[in-house]
Amino acid sequence: MAGRDYPRIIVPPPGPNARAIVSRDHDWTSTCYIKEYPLVVARGQGAMVEDVDGNRFLDFMAGIAVASTGHSHPRVVAAMQEAAGRFLHICGGDFYYEAMAALCERLARLAPGSSKKRVFLTNSGTEAVEAAIKLARYATRRTAIVAFRGAFHGRSTGAVTLTSSKARQHAGFGPLLPDVHHVPFGYRYRCDFCAVEPACNRGCIDVIEQELFTRHLDPTDVAAIIVEPIQGEGGYIPAPPGYLPALRELCDRHGILLVADEVQTGVGRTGKMFACEFDSVEPDILLAAKGLGSGMPIGAMISRESITTWPPGSHGSTFGGNPVCCAAALATLDLVEGGLMANAARMGERLMAGASGLMERHSCIGDVRGRGLMVGVELVKDRATREPHSELLRGLVQRAFRQGVLFLGAGKSTLRLAPPLVVDETDVDTALHMIDACLAELD
Repeated sequence: MAGRDYPRIIVPPPGPNARAIVSRDHDWTSTCYIKEYPLVVARGQGAMVEDVDGNRFLDFMAGIAVASTGHSHPRVVAAMQEAAGRFLHICGGDFYYEAMAALCERLARLAPGSSKKRVFLTNSGTEAVEAAIKLARYATRRTAIVAFRGAFHGRSTGAVTLTSSKARQHAGFGPLLPDVHHVPFGYRYRCDFCAVEPACNRGCIDVIEQELFTRHLDPTDVAAIIVEPIQGEGGYIPAPPGYLPALRELCDRHGILLVADEVQTGVGRTGKMFACEFDSVEPDILLAAKGLGSGMPIGAMISRESITTWPPGSHGSTFGGNPVCCAAALATLDLVEGGLMANAARMGERLMAGASGLMERHSCIGDVRGRGLMVGVELVKDRATREPHSELLRGLVQRAFRQGVLFLGAGKSTLRLAPPLVVDETDVDTALHMIDACLAELD
């Protein structure tokens, strides 16, 4: 920790300045906001976040995997300032500017597979999901979409219909999008088909054909299967080896489009630009957002040119591909390709090894999984029964916050570790030490 000025708690959070802002927020903001803990941010730099009372935190959640290049990376800020100095908006759906063309070309060339791609720019991951729903239905002239239990694809009406992580995200909003069907995901630790087997038997893929397509839904009516290569909100659950290729083969057999939701996994977080590259899978549609703009609101739907057949005006966005956001995304990609993706792979190995070591010391850790800097540590009451320990997770997240490290949970009882891609060995070791200390105190 020599030379580090974070974590540093000088006033127990929330301090007086933070409490005043929290009170004001509670008086005026919508009741739907969650607010995980009373963090009131004043500024950030790299992997450090400072609150309005001068407390400094190690950020191990990156604004939900968004601050990919760290907070306020100088090269991203400089690119944005230069773009803002020229013009703020002109609507890329109706006119032209270089940054939009450059970003679309860059993303199309970076996407997995050899086929030519085309790119539609959005303001968020949810908007990218909505675009994918429309394009898949238009291109196939089919209506049904298959998604997975535990998935999170957003909260707008179409996207939340695909989402299957928490019932409250659906409650009171029906009727939702018709003809959406959910099937089990390859959650190895809790799989109904192979949790106790030495390897994934892909029984939950077989059930799509043997049950869903046989009893409930003709595959010729299915437009797309949408999958997260690593489920995010569902618990940081990587698809098992061979799982995505098996989905690809299933889709090809029935003329179904495969949509990879890489909103959280993409842009270098897993140690590759996109997580589906680990299995050498080329999706028909790939979705990116979150870390793409290092904090600026931008997302993308990257689709094979052969299916991008919708005509001008059939879809659009006033703000999607904003020139300042495009500048941030281009600078982000420069940094990710220029070393941060490799750093995510290296630091991810250190993080996985350290978390696995914690598992040997703490029986409340039932599973450690992930790729790169997207790691899940699942907490259980008993390893034999694998009963989730959500209370322990909440206690750990809150205790760590008050001691200067920012974590978030995922799924029922998984600690998600998704720091900025700029973290170094000291940051990783600090986070692991905090988990160790909190579990020693709480369990």
